[in-house]
Amino acid sequence: MIHRILASSRQLILLAVICSFIASVTVLLYGVIQTGNAILQVLHDGAVSSKGGKKLVVSLVEVIDLFLLSTVFYITALGLYELFIDDNINVPEWLEIHNIDDLKGKLISVIIVVLSVLFLGQAVTWSGDANFLTFGGSVALVIASLTYFLSAHKNYKK
Repeated sequence: MIHRILASSRQLILLAVICSFIASVTVLLYGVIQTGNAILQVLHDGAVSSKGGKKLVVSLVEVIDLFLLSTVFYITALGLYELFIDDNINVPEWLEIHNIDDLKGKLISVIIVVLSVLFLGQAVTWSGDANFLTFGGSVALVIASLTYFLSAHKNYKK
């Protein structure tokens, strides 16, 4: 009886899959709306100046960040589905997830890109404040740590 309960309890992961997918779609749609808002704001403000261009670039970098976060939620939903429900889902080879380490690796890769985009957004809006160097160093340390984790884990698997 316990065996049957534990075997069927994996279906509970469907809740996480559905919620992660809903989060992905929600953030994606919000990014689409923000893209439209950024473009409309520039058109509404009239002539394109260097300040207007910088404002547009910052807005669009923030939108890219939203799209990347949407990707994180999507990969999480897909990965959990493949791991717990059905691993015969038709996805490109690079998106196939066969174990929890595959899922972690894909998520860490996207997190590194998200952090890089976050740093880029801060770099574009930097006003000469000295705290930027501390922020950049922090982001670099996190990226270096995650990259080391990925490479050490790949070497361990070999």
